[in-house]
Formats: sequence, structure tokens, C-alpha cells
Amino acid sequence: MDLELGMVSKKNRRWNDVVLAYKTLGVVFGGLVTSPLYVYPSMNLKSPTEEDYLGIYSIIFWTLTLIGVVKYVCIALNADDHGEGGTFALYSLLCRHANVGILPSRDTDSKTNNLNAEQSSSGIKQSRLQKFIEQSMTARRILLLVAILGMCMLIGDGILTPAISVLSAMDGLRGPLPSIGKSAVEGSSAGVLIALFLLQKYGTSKVSFLFSPIMAAWTFTTPIIGVYSFLRYYPSIFKAISPHYIVNFFLRKGKTGWQLLGGTVLCITGAEAMFADLGHFNKKSIQMAFIFTIYPSLVLTYAGQTAYLTKNLNDHRDGFYKFVPGPVYWPMFVIATSAAVVASQSLISATFSVIKQSVALDYFPRVKIVHTSAIKEGEVYSPETNYILMILCVTAILGFGDGQDMGNAFGVVVILVMFITTILLTLVMIIVWRIPILVAGLYFIPFFIMEGVYVSAVCTKIVEGGWFPFVISIILASIMFGWYYGRQKKLDYEMTNKITVESLGGLISSSETERVPGLCLFYTNVQDGFTPILGHYIKNLHSFHKVTIFTTFRYLLAAKVDPNERIIVRKFGLTGIYGCIIQYGYADFHSPAADELVNQIISSLKTYISNNSNGLLPTLVDEEILQLEEAKSTSVVYVKGKTRFQTGKETGWFDRIILGFYEFLHRNCRSAVPNIGIPLQQNIEIGMLYKA
Repeated sequence: MDLELGMVSKKNRRWNDVVLAYKTLGVVFGGLVTSPLYVYPSMNLKSPTEEDYLGIYSIIFWTLTLIGVVKYVCIALNADDHGEGGTFALYSLLCRHANVGILPSRDTDSKTNNLNAEQSSSGIKQSRLQKFIEQSMTARRILLLVAILGMCMLIGDGILTPAISVLSAMDGLRGPLPSIGKSAVEGSSAGVLIALFLLQKYGTSKVSFLFSPIMAAWTFTTPIIGVYSFLRYYPSIFKAISPHYIVNFFLRKGKTGWQLLGGTVLCITGAEAMFADLGHFNKKSIQMAFIFTIYPSLVLTYAGQTAYLTKNLNDHRDGFYKFVPGPVYWPMFVIATSAAVVASQSLISATFSVIKQSVALDYFPRVKIVHTSAIKEGEVYSPETNYILMILCVTAILGFGDGQDMGNAFGVVVILVMFITTILLTLVMIIVWRIPILVAGLYFIPFFIMEGVYVSAVCTKIVEGGWFPFVISIILASIMFGWYYGRQKKLDYEMTNKITVESLGGLISSSETERVPGLCLFYTNVQDGFTPILGHYIKNLHSFHKVTIFTTFRYLLAAKVDPNERIIVRKFGLTGIYGCIIQYGYADFHSPAADELVNQIISSLKTYISNNSNGLLPTLVDEEILQLEEAKSTSVVYVKGKTRFQTGKETGWFDRIILGFYEFLHRNCRSAVPNIGIPLQQNIEIGMLYKA
């Protein structure tokens, strides 16, 4: 009986994986599977020959095989952080297994500290590389910079994927309708994207049932046309799989062939989404979908395109639509445009997720994050991010207008994200998986060389469009650095001027301070002591609530926090004064109502008091619990600080500029306290100037 149940359970799991694999078509692989729309049009081919096309196809085939199958499917998908993937998850994994982070949230992460302690006590030998990074602040800062650059480039991907995908698909109108001009295609593409961005506020779940069927139609029809095309034009096309065609291509083309790599790299665009969207599905479903559908579909589609071009040498500018047979042209145009919209949606959603993770860990100024699904925690929407993306996407279409220049910009984003993943994944192998450096080198060296050559090729295109993602990344990195620097300065001031437990005891025992009835939730980021705002508050108001809970929202560098570890409470040894830390991971869903949050905290405190009575009389324990209940029923107020830096003549010019920029960001961002629906009459803000 148990054996039968086990077999049924195994079949159910397999079926669930198959269903998930089908769903990945509409979310994960949109950008990758639509790449045939713009790979050949983005290449600056001059008087191409049949041998040139065979060499290009060989490069495309081996790029898809090595980067798509070997790097991502076989290796990277195993480097998840509690089910979450992407460059950010790799950095998270490193910070949790070694002391390589530099942000305060890393240093105060008890789990990380405990883990490091356990590793030391258990005698696990640290690698020389790990020791070097841990001991070098410069190395740790470079590691953070690399992770930030990866996030910036992924956001750049979210800008350029919608632009190039929709523009390339809409360009199909000009084939059968020559009267339609370039500006009309650009305008209609911009209109489609504006409509797509305006629909984002409703959440992808409202239209997601359309995504997978559309991408399934695209994934299965393009290889059919590909098979028809190579059987008709060049039945022996697969001889180009032999690597010697790549060698011959570079020997013949030389520097020109190297520069053309800036176009061939686009064949693997969207592969990073396999890893980044891991948290929405699972490893097996993504592997199944890629190996059994996406990979063969792309190999056959590019084979058909290349076969057509070997007989029509100068049609590469419209390399996709020209090889589509006339009778199915318009159906394929509709499918291609729909698929381009779906591909755009997947990268837009990924950008929202990256921004949410960055905000949660204080890497980025706080913007509004809306959860658009009660079921899918990862489905989020950010209004500010959405409209900025919309403006940048439309600007890219109207500014570039040419598939080749936009392809140059896109190539920079695609390969730099992958290059960063290779570096971080190698560090994970050595530090987290504890693979010997020589063995890790078998992964690092070939991919570093391969992707390094691609990087060198796309960097030659910086003047011809490649500057765009660099400008976007510099702006984003500047925002992140300015925000981080200001937060560090603020933390330094608070730690230097913090209120100790002894000082607080003196303040509240003073005859000038009255203990008023009720419950106060005092928000603070200082965990070892109390924020300077507290002294400012007591000295000016001369009052203090009988029950005060110092509440800190801590965002850990981990995907999710167990609900049992969500709320951590403590006593400070002063009557009616408690501490509470509410922990969240960067992929956690959290928006409790104010009343619900108070009830959860009071419940945790009751349990803590009961379990840590330390020999106290039961009556005293009951009195303390009763005091909590009475305070909650009397009144509840929420106090939070609003601080600014005060700069003077003694402040250096660098601090004046950076802190001024930080204050601008701080004034225009959302509150640090989650929107939990606090009534205005219960909300108190205390202002204070911090000396820079």
C-alpha cells in the first residue's frame, strides 16, 4: 500500500513539474525564445557569404549549448538561495556563508554570525580566497559593487527587452506594406508598450492565462517553419555544428568577425531569466522546459533562418520575416507581436522584483511596492518604477529607432549580467560549496574566456548605442551609492549618540518625566541601545508611555524567514519597556494591518514573559501580562523619527554633495515603516537634526 502511495505521489510530482514547465514558457523564456526576431537584423554584415552564415550559425549553436545548457541548466540553477535565483541571490548566499558583506543588515544578521561561528568551531577550513575577501574591505566593496552592477544591468535589460522585442516584431508590417514608414513602426511600437505599462497596475495574474499559450504557439511554430526552410534551402545546414566552421569564420573575417560577436550574443538574451525567475517555479520545471522545448526550438529556428540566408545573402536586415512562408506570414506576425509583448512583460516583472529586493535590504530609496496577488508572493508592482521604465522604453524606441543600434546597447546588458554571474558563481563554488579552486577553475576559465571575448566585442559598440545601458547603470549605481552612504552616515551618528539602557532608566525615573497610560510602538533601527531621537522625544515632551515597545523592521539577506522566527522579543530590565525585531526576507510578503501587528507582538511578548519568568512568582508574571493587555486596550500610538543631516562649514565638500543628494532622495521616497494602515490620530513623527 505504501509503495502504491509513493508511486502515485511520484507521478503527481512529475505531473506538477510538467505543468510548471508549461507555465515557464510564458514567464521565464519570453526574452530568450523571441531572440530570432532581432539577432540577424542587429548584425552589421557587409557582403556576407554562405561560409559567413555557416560560421555564425556554429557560434550561435555553441553559445546556446555552452551558456544555456551547461552554465545555467546544469550548474547555475543549483546555486539558489532558499529557492531564489539571480545575481542578487548569489551575493546573498556569499554573505550568509562568509563575512563578506558590508551593510549593517549583514553585520547584525544573527543567522550569519551563528553560521560563521559554527563553521569555525566545527573546524571547517576556510579557503585562502574567503580569508582574503573577509580581511580586505576593498575586496568586499568591489564584491558589493559587482552585485550592484549586476542589479543595474538587469534593470537595463528590463528597459531594452520590451523596446527591441516589440520594435522588431512590429517591423514585420513593412514587408507586405512598404508604404508604412519607419516612424509609423516606431510610433505603433511605442503605443503598444505604453498600453502594456498602463496595464501593469492590474497585476500579471489578470492576464497570465494568455501568456503560456501565446509562447507555446511561438515556441512550436517557429521551429516548424525552420525545418521547412532548411529542408528547402540547405538540407545539410547541421554540418555547421562542427567547431571548425567557427575557426574558419574568424580566420577569414579577423577583426570584423570579432566585432560581429556583438550581434551573435543576442541569441542567448534572456538566459539569465532562467536563473533570476527560479523562485517563481522550481529547478526541475525550468530544466525540463529548456531542454525539451526552448533549446531545440531555437536550434531549429536559427537553422531555418541561416539556411534561408545562405541562398538570400543580403536579406539579413529582415532575417526573421523574410524566411516566413507567404501563406502563414500574417498569422506569424500576430504570434510574433504577441510573443514580444509577453517577453516584455517577463522582464518588466523581473525589474519590479529586483527593485523590491533592493528596497527591502536598503540598497535603494524606498518606493511603493504593491502586491498584486494574494496567492503569489513574488508578484509585485511598483508605480514609480513602472512609469520610469515606460518613459525609458519609449525613449529607447524613439531615440534609437534602428534595430542595429539598439542591438548594440542590448548586447552590452546581456553579456555583462552573464559575466557577473560567472564571477559570483565561481565564488559560491569555492566559498559555499567548498569545491577546490582547481576544480572550480574548470568552470571559471572557459566561461571567463568565452564571455570575456563577448564583453570585449560589445564594448567596441559603446559609441554605437552601447553607451545607453552604461548611462542608465551609472545613474542607478549613483543613486544606490548615495543612498547607501547616507544610511551609513546616519547609522554611524546613531551608534555614536545612542541612548543606553542606564541612560534611559535615568530619563524615565526623573521627576520631570510622567509615565502616561497606553501602549507605544517606538520605531528604531538601533538594536544595541536606543536611537538618539528617544532622548530628544522624552526631554521635549516630558512623558513616556507605561508600556513602550521599541520596534525594528529587519530585512535579512535571505529569501524568506520562517513564520516562527518572524518576531523576536526581549526585555530591557526596565518596567514596561520591551524590544521587538520583526524579520523579513527579500522575497517575503508582508503588509499586516496595524491591529494585527500589535496582536502578534503582544502574543509573542506574553509567550516570552511566561517562558522566561526566572523563578518569579506567578502573580508577578500575571500582573505583567495584564499590564500589556490594559495598555493595548487603553490606547496605541506609533512613534517614528524623521531625521535630517545638518551640514556646516566644517563639513567636507564630498559629504556636503553626497549627503545633500541623500537628503533629496530621502525627502522624495516612501517611509521606512511599512504601510500598515495606521490611523493619522495614532501616528506621531519626531523630527531631529543629525550633525554630519
